[in-house]
Amino acid sequence: MRINLPNEMAELVRAKVATGEYATESEVIRDGLRTLVARDKAMEAWLRDQVVPAAKALQADPSRRRTSEQVRGHLAKKRAHINQTEA
Repeated sequence: MRINLPNEMAELVRAKVATGEYATESEVIRDGLRTLVARDKAMEAWLRDQVVPAAKALQADPSRRRTSEQVRGHLAKKRAHINQTEA
């Protein structure tokens, strides 16, 4: 298999090998692909385990919905509380 990379990415791959972090350019690419797979799995798990149940809960009980202003206000209060406890 042959792949073409932009010059900046090719230099990054070569630099990883030159520093000894990886033995070959193929190892750099394989590690990058493993990272991509792990990210995709994490995203799928987040969607399945958190987003879908939250969406279903809102469908079941629309009174739980919040406006963007309500969410911003809640986050601002949390941030202020955290700042107070850190001071």
